[in-house]
Amino acid sequence: MHRTIGSLLVANRGEIAVRIIRAARELGLRTVAIFSEEDRVARHRFTAHESYLVGAGRAPIEAYLDLDDVIRVARRARVDAIHPGYGFLAAKPELAAACAEAGIAFVGPRAEVLRALGDKLAARALAQTVGVPVLPATGPLPRDHAQAKDLAAAIGYPLMVKASRGGGGRGLRVVESPTELPELIETARREARAAFGEDLVYAEKVLRRARHVEVQILGDLYGNLVHLFERDCSIQRRHQKLVEWAPAPSLTEAERGTLCDAALTLARAAHYTHAGTVEFLLDADTRAFYFIEVNPRLQVEHTVTEEVTGIDIVKAQLRIAAGARIGGPASGVPSQEAITLSGHALQCRVTTEDPANGFAPVHGRLDACRLPAGFGIRVDAGSAHTGAIVSAFYDSLLMKIVARGDSPDEAIGRMARALGETRVNGVASNLPFLERVITHPAFAGGKCTTTFVDETPELFEPVPAPDGAHRLLEFVADVTVNGNPEMVGRSRSTAPLTRAPVPRYDADRPIPPGSRDRLRELGPERFLGWMRREKRIHFTDTTVRDAQQSLLATRVRTHDILAVAPAYARLAPQLFSLECWGGATFDVMLRFLREDPWERLAFRTCSCR
Repeated sequence: MHRTIGSLLVANRGEIAVRIIRAARELGLRTVAIFSEEDRVARHRFTAHESYLVGAGRAPIEAYLDLDDVIRVARRARVDAIHPGYGFLAAKPELAAACAEAGIAFVGPRAEVLRALGDKLAARALAQTVGVPVLPATGPLPRDHAQAKDLAAAIGYPLMVKASRGGGGRGLRVVESPTELPELIETARREARAAFGEDLVYAEKVLRRARHVEVQILGDLYGNLVHLFERDCSIQRRHQKLVEWAPAPSLTEAERGTLCDAALTLARAAHYTHAGTVEFLLDADTRAFYFIEVNPRLQVEHTVTEEVTGIDIVKAQLRIAAGARIGGPASGVPSQEAITLSGHALQCRVTTEDPANGFAPVHGRLDACRLPAGFGIRVDAGSAHTGAIVSAFYDSLLMKIVARGDSPDEAIGRMARALGETRVNGVASNLPFLERVITHPAFAGGKCTTTFVDETPELFEPVPAPDGAHRLLEFVADVTVNGNPEMVGRSRSTAPLTRAPVPRYDADRPIPPGSRDRLRELGPERFLGWMRREKRIHFTDTTVRDAQQSLLATRVRTHDILAVAPAYARLAPQLFSLECWGGATFDVMLRFLREDPWERLAFRTCSCR
């Protein structure tokens, strides 16, 4: 099953494309990116060795879903493999099948596995077959609303209408009563059809107090499967994850073992390969767990698992696709007994969304963007930099901040520090909201359930923005361009100017001859020849010049320069020159010092006499 992979096309965009390209480059692979017309200046296309336009003339999202064009680019670039990332075509069996037909390695499960696990109803049936617990649910809901109500009544309210395919919280609606059911079924169908191209939905019993826990799995092409332990993803809004934590703080060792074994049992039954996630709901009261779905791809939150296991999941995917065996050194993944947990890791998803406005996405230009750094901090980002444009057409995820610590408290404190260091100006972001989540006592205690965000209104209380560096820069820029408003309308002072302190010197002593006298004596050509023959270094004093533009800013007046010039002439005649004029002198004198620059030119020729 071994095959050589020397080049890789990443069929995605943004931070995950950058993440995969980096891993591939570290392995020495030639990397190829694709980009839509909307993404023509996006960072991911310049991170790769090569990049190609995909989906020309199509809408921004449709461009990345153009399967035929992705394969066309892959053939043109002569790549050996395609990594789909997450979202877009990642879980589409059609991409895996097209790669197989084109003789290109697909970095992910086979098409038939994607078909089986991409259908949540089929995955539930498989789980039941191998004895993994599931929540009570219906089959596919019929179009007839009366029949749908009968099926829903059999499992009881509250329930959740769920799209059979897809993920990311799309096509999900919580139904509290039979009267809501018809409308919410149609809403879920429309959303699923728009997002996944299918509108098949079913109903599943809702757990009121549940924790969302998922197990990371890896499988090679020889039937070897391992788990990389679990993550807690309970901090959600509208069923979309905001904060992830590895390992899950609420599990006992016995529960952890049971959950991971269940994930492997299901993965073996599906003949799973590459990276995937088996997701469960854990009843916070009874401690019972229930399988909900398999995400047969790399997950957004894979980062926290990497931090606590030391295994690079993306590199493992690429090595497995090339035929490496888990447990062998070539895969970078040890056998199960050698995989251990070390420390704790948190991930916060920083998005350009406004929590005070229902997490409405916001787009525009980033006036300022500062990323955190320091020990134990990792940032995965795409175009997160000052001047970047946040597009209205794509997901609002701006960056992922990951903090690792030896203890939960250290990881939380490190994340709080990192969030405080981060700056996003120009568009709204969820940074203040994330800071309040991380510092909430319930979070530190590991007690949050999937309804924590909805049930904690203080997370949304407005906090005054600090008077930080950005406002200081705005003030400096405004004064530089428009002048200090405190000077508007003020007349020039008529009081005597303060005398500048000057070094002591004998004013009656004749001024020693200097380089200016030599220039007058020899003329330009002979003076130049004298300079070339000189062995000693000739110095230019720039104190007066530099003071105007740095330390003293605009405070060096002509009066001060004239006062110190005689001292320069008598005490430092060996200087080659004295610089007291520059390109900004006119601007400084006219706008700030309110002096006549032509007068300074006239005065400087006689100031030493």
